[in-house]
Amino acid sequence: MGTIVVFGGRSEIGVATAVRLAAGHRVVLAARRSGDLADETAALIAAGATEVVAVEFDADDVTAHGPLVAALVADYGPIDLAVVAFGILGDAARAETDVEHALAIAHTDYYAQISVITLLANALRAQGSGTIIVFSSVAGVRVRRANYVYGSTKAGLDGFASGLADALHGTGVRLLLARPGFVIGNMTRELMAAGTTPAPMSVTADQVADAVARAYRKGRGEVWIPGRLRPVFFGMRLLPRAVWRRLPR
Repeated sequence: MGTIVVFGGRSEIGVATAVRLAAGHRVVLAARRSGDLADETAALIAAGATEVVAVEFDADDVTAHGPLVAALVADYGPIDLAVVAFGILGDAARAETDVEHALAIAHTDYYAQISVITLLANALRAQGSGTIIVFSSVAGVRVRRANYVYGSTKAGLDGFASGLADALHGTGVRLLLARPGFVIGNMTRELMAAGTTPAPMSVTADQVADAVARAYRKGRGEVWIPGRLRPVFFGMRLLPRAVWRRLPR
């Protein structure tokens, strides 16, 4: 069996997804401080991974993405599955006025994603097989006032991934686009500590991973988590702006 690569090798959702699919595969965890992934490695070995390899990966250093993807293909190919799970939430209030912070969010959550995903698509096209899992968010389906900088990056990523999925049709390569709602986990811990109330139909990282793994096994191209968010956001896209603007922050 081929290799699973997780870009964002300490991402709670990314690793949880890999754990559910690891049996019989080599797993490569690409992350900063790659020498400090003992817990993630242990979880993957316990799930049946034949080998776990950690490699250094800085999502923001886009100049290093090409050599890294080429090395992964050369050393560990073929790649069966690439899970692109890095990203930052940022400080929503600060991002509204701090240009550097807003650009940092956009760089990590959109610009760097395009770099990695495009390189992966090229590599998988060349081998004629494989799947890329991309994590969008319902935050990008219709961007809310409360977190519009982060939401705008997810809107851009969602459009990019949707278009790429169409471009990959017929090549033997598949893109699975995941759209979770509010995720209660490591990424939102500070928000929760500050008193943020989870949005309705919030999910945990394990629930996201379960849904994504099921969608992957079924050969699907997209998955909403939970599934009932899909009709909800279909309706939300039709709300007049004056109403949308007044929704709770």
